[in-house]
Amino acid sequence: MTNDLKLGWHIGYWGRTMPTNVPATLAMIEQLGFDSAWTAESWGSDAISPLAWWGAATTKLRLGTNLIQMSARTPTATAMAAVTLDHLSQGRFCLGLGLSGPQVVEGWYGQRFTRPLARTREYIDIIRKVLAREERLTNDGPEYPIPARDGLGLGKALNVMTHPLRADLPILLGAEGPKNVALAAEIADGWFPIFYAPKHEELYGPSLREGFARPTARRTADDFEIIATVTVAINDNLDAAYDSLRPSLALYVGGMGAQEMNFHADVFRRLGHEQAVDRIQALFLNGKQAEAIAAVPRAMVDEICLVGPKDKIRDDLAAWRESRVTTMLVGGPPETLRAVAELVLG
Repeated sequence: MTNDLKLGWHIGYWGRTMPTNVPATLAMIEQLGFDSAWTAESWGSDAISPLAWWGAATTKLRLGTNLIQMSARTPTATAMAAVTLDHLSQGRFCLGLGLSGPQVVEGWYGQRFTRPLARTREYIDIIRKVLAREERLTNDGPEYPIPARDGLGLGKALNVMTHPLRADLPILLGAEGPKNVALAAEIADGWFPIFYAPKHEELYGPSLREGFARPTARRTADDFEIIATVTVAINDNLDAAYDSLRPSLALYVGGMGAQEMNFHADVFRRLGHEQAVDRIQALFLNGKQAEAIAAVPRAMVDEICLVGPKDKIRDDLAAWRESRVTTMLVGGPPETLRAVAELVLG
C-alpha cells in the first residue's frame, strides 16, 4: 500500500556529552513539516528529562520516547511521567517503551530478565489502568504486585492524584522477535522496529496479523503506527557512504548482546544474512572490531538504510512508501534532516 510517510527526528540518547544545537534543530524540523521528535535512553542520559526540557520550545511536534526502558522504572513511575509530560505538552506526548536486553537489564538495572512477554503485558496494563483512572490501582500479577505483598503490609490502593489529560495516550512498543511483534500488535498503539526491511515485509506480516486477530487487540492494521528507524547517509561517494554506516551495524550485530542472545543479530539472520552475522559477531567478540566493521556487507546496509546519492535514495524511497511504515525516524545533522524532508515531504 502507498501511504503518506511522516517524518520523525530521532534525537536518541547522548554519547559522552550532551548533543549540541538541539533547540535550533527542533525549530528547524518543526518548520520543515516533521511530525515528531523522539528521545531514548541506554545507560547514560535518560529519555524523559531531555524531552521535557527541549520539547518546551515546540508547539506542533509530537514528543515521544523511543524508548523508555521498562526496567528503569516501575510501571506507576512511568505512568506518572507520561501523565506529566502529556499535560506539559498539551496532549502531544507519546509513550514508547521497550525491554532492552539481558546485559543491560541485569547488568545495569539489577533486574531479572525473565518472562519478558508477561512482564511487558503486565507493565502496560498497569499504565493503562493509571491513565483510565476508573478505580484505585491494584494489580494481582506476579511481576508487579500492587500493593506490595512482602512489605510491612501497610500499603493501600491509590488513584493517580493528577487527572490524566488523555486516557488513550498512545503507547508504542519496541519489539524485534516475532512473539514480541505480535504482542505489540495486540496491546500497543504502535511498534518501533529498530531494523525494518521494507522489501521483506513478509517477515513481519504473520506476527502482526496474529496480534491484530487476538480478542484483546486494541488496533487494526489500518490504525496501527509503525515508526521505523531509518539511518540515512547522503553521499555521492558510495564507498564512503557505506563505510559511514558499517560501524553502527557492526556494533549492534556484534557487540550489543551476548553471542548466545543478541536480538539485533537475530533480525539480520531472519533476513538471510546468517553467514555475515556469524562472521561479524565472531570478530567483534574477539576484539577485532575493525575487521568486524569491514565485514558488514553492502546488502545488509541496504536492507534498513537509505544510502548514497540523492537520486539513488529517491528511488529507494519507493519501497518505504509502499510499505506498512507510517513514520520514518531519522537522525543526523541538520543538513541531512533538510535533505530528507525535501526527498520525503517534497
